[in-house]
Amino acid sequence: MDDREISLPLWKRKSVRMFRRNLNRDKYLYAMISIGLVFMFLFRYLPMGGLVIAFKQYSLRRGIMGSSWVGLENFQFIFTHNPDFPRIVRNTLKISLLRLIIGFPAPIILALMINEVRGAKFKKFIQTSVYLPYFVSWVVFGGIVIQFLNPSTGIVNKLIVALGHEAIPFMQEEKYFKAIVVLSDIWKNAGWGTILYISALTSIDQEIYDAAKIDGAGRFQTILHISIPGISSTVVVLLLLQIGSIMDVGFEQIYVLCRPILYGVGDVISTYVYRVGVGGGQFSMAAAVGLFQSLIGLILIVLANYICRKFFERSLW
Repeated sequence: MDDREISLPLWKRKSVRMFRRNLNRDKYLYAMISIGLVFMFLFRYLPMGGLVIAFKQYSLRRGIMGSSWVGLENFQFIFTHNPDFPRIVRNTLKISLLRLIIGFPAPIILALMINEVRGAKFKKFIQTSVYLPYFVSWVVFGGIVIQFLNPSTGIVNKLIVALGHEAIPFMQEEKYFKAIVVLSDIWKNAGWGTILYISALTSIDQEIYDAAKIDGAGRFQTILHISIPGISSTVVVLLLLQIGSIMDVGFEQIYVLCRPILYGVGDVISTYVYRVGVGGGQFSMAAAVGLFQSLIGLILIVLANYICRKFFERSLW
């Protein structure tokens, strides 16, 4: 014990000794965690310093520190003089809400269905099959979707024509775009989303199911009264996380599927930031839009967390 530690109050000395003991005991675990912490710091927190360009007239020649301050002028221009901004916010919210309403329950339903499969080998086959689309990049998967919906050669339009109807140019009409985005997202990601739910289902005590069967409960009743309540905590956590990212539709999917003819309904904040910031060189404007997007997401997740803690007694923190 050194002189500095002796000078500390008793409760602080105990805390220091306990910290050192825990650090020495779990040093390998802390070493593993440190890799993730370094990653988070370098690629998540350190870049936040660049958000200052949202309040500057950024110039590549002058750099971040040398660019002149303009205060809130970029935000004022976005909200009052940019005719595209209300449209992209509206498109983002519509697609996000459709994903939340239609897409969020999909992996829950799929996990409940997989959990009811009795054959172990068949169950593993189904799980592997529904996981596979997740590992395909949106560049490839989006190309598959576009080919499926091709008016002349796509399998979907071939079925439509076989039923006696005319082929539909899905990728050229605005009214179909949101449905394509939501359904393709479910197709690609629902299987991967079942992992956490299946893990939560396997943690439920099997004796509860056995007791329900003895009492005469059917499969639907066990799902309704045992399985769903058993995964409710996981559902709440993932719902809160999705609400927090409601302003972030996802750049890759929209960029691959959306064409200029569909910008009226398909242009969202992430693609707009890329097009204006990288393509148009308006880095300050793009940073301001991105900062607005992040602030709205933060407000939504804090509000949703408060509501869940207040009424459902479950929350992230």
